[in-house]
This record gives sequence, structure tokens and C-alpha cells, in this order.
Amino acid sequence: MNKQWTIDSIKEFVEKNSDSKLLTTEYRGFSQKLQFECACGNTFEKSFTKFKNKNQRKCEVCQPLKEAF
Repeated sequence: MNKQWTIDSIKEFVEKNSDSKLLTTEYRGFSQKLQFECACGNTFEKSFTKFKNKNQRKCEVCQPLKEAF
């Protein structure tokens, strides 16, 4: 059974599993881009699915995206 994510449960996940901070205050669904603040102070946007499942938990400066070849 899939867990129903709320903004509070997402915030808790972010705090426990990364050095980033969730800035978004409302969650409308898995495709929504959420605003985060990286430990370095940069802000970045990711869907929660990418943040959680793809381990993209930092800004593009601290964790550059891998280029596809």
C-alpha cells in the first residue's frame, strides 16, 4: 500500500534524510515541484519523487546532475 504523503510527513522525511530544508508549505501531489534550501544556502526545486527515490537531495552546485551520453 502506498503511503499518503502530507506536507508534514515530507518535511519530516527531508529533515531526517538530508541536510536540506523544505521551504514549500503546501503539497498538492507527486508531480508538484517543491522548493528546498540546500545546506550551502542555495534554493532549488525538485519533485518529491526525485528527491526521495532518485536521491537528488542537494542543489545543482553541491550535487551536479549527471549528463546523459
